[in-house]
Amino acid sequence: MSTATLEAPLASLSIKIDSENPDHHLWNNHGTWWIHYTVHQPDYTKRRVRVSLETRTLRAARERRDALLTHLEAEGVKTF
Repeated sequence: MSTATLEAPLASLSIKIDSENPDHHLWNNHGTWWIHYTVHQPDYTKRRVRVSLETRTLRAARERRDALLTHLEAEGVKTF
């Protein structure tokens, strides 16, 4: 008899890469840049996530967006 436990699958990111729009997933809200993306959860629901990038410069926002998405893809998305 196996004593292995089954882990619940992690949620998956829904990230679309648009080579013609380097600001995809970004929006400026009164001078502060934010990222928004969708998480598809194991129970077939989805959750929109919006996070402030805490910067007023587009260049920094792009760098922070790329770092955040790379981290989420590498570590897996945790569901709430």
